[in-house]
Amino acid sequence: MKTRVISITDPLKQEKEIMEAAQLIRSGEVVAFPTETVYGLGANALDSRAVGRIFEAKGRPGDNPLIIHIHDVSEWSRLAENIPKQAYLLADRFWPGPLTMILNKTRLVPMGVTAGLDTVGVRMPAHPVAIKLISLSRVPIAAPSANISGRPSPTLAQHVVEDMDGRIPLILDGGRTDIGVESTVLDLTGSVPLVLRPGGVTVEMLQSIVGQVRIHPNVMKPLREGQRVRSPGMKYTHYAPNAPVTLVRGNLHRQVTYINTEACKGEREGYRAGILATDQTISHYQTGIRLSMGDRRQPAELAGNLFLRLREFDGLNVDFILAEGVDEKGEGLAVMNRIARAAGFHIIDL
Repeated sequence: MKTRVISITDPLKQEKEIMEAAQLIRSGEVVAFPTETVYGLGANALDSRAVGRIFEAKGRPGDNPLIIHIHDVSEWSRLAENIPKQAYLLADRFWPGPLTMILNKTRLVPMGVTAGLDTVGVRMPAHPVAIKLISLSRVPIAAPSANISGRPSPTLAQHVVEDMDGRIPLILDGGRTDIGVESTVLDLTGSVPLVLRPGGVTVEMLQSIVGQVRIHPNVMKPLREGQRVRSPGMKYTHYAPNAPVTLVRGNLHRQVTYINTEACKGEREGYRAGILATDQTISHYQTGIRLSMGDRRQPAELAGNLFLRLREFDGLNVDFILAEGVDEKGEGLAVMNRIARAAGFHIIDL
């Protein structure tokens, strides 16, 4: 199968092209499409066979649940039950946008979507192509990121082509995604809202609406052996480039010194280091292939560039990657979560 790529620059004027993708969704096929976070790999969320094609295309483990994307809040009642008041407050503030809410599922949602859980993740994306696709499909769309399982998530259609060419029939190219990391996942089934995966809607933003919010302990440490996954992005290693990653965190001066030492050591031994730095520090490194995520004072900028840089390292044939740590406030928590998982939690604390 040769995968077609259709560029969508104006969803209002290119409804015919998006309708082609919607018809594929309705027929049980899988289509890649842009959201404001990363590119998604979508299929009819109510069709178990179609959902199975997502897992097949990605090589995704069956115990990793999917998120269902909707285009209108009215679709909630078919997918979730016992929806708490907090969910409506959050939807009013953050939808459409990068917030997924975990709720008790209805019988209509196939167990394959939820990996056997009695809960379901639902969100309303903000990208106009995604909204138009869901609307024209007339079904909710289950969609993880459109990459081979475990790889960095795609923020460009070209990234999807690299991973999915020949695996799916169609990619809608809506340009580079804005946020660059997957949605925040918030579990609303307990007494206190629980962040399972940090993203563009920060803990601080959530607290401004619902008050107390807890962060799951496995946001910054690996799951225990046999521990059940309640959200996408909680697996031990995720978002990983080809070269092994080490996350270095702590005092910034010590970070730079440690990374310089390890990069020079690797060079003497014949290995090529990749250094994932920031604008403030990139000139301080003496060797290796250096890429900046952006201004460390602007965590949203770091998040937007992270997966792009990790994929760039693949094309530069580095043997190992040393990544700087950043402040975990705001979107910085999402950045650190993604780097830690890309590193398989190989973290150096200084």
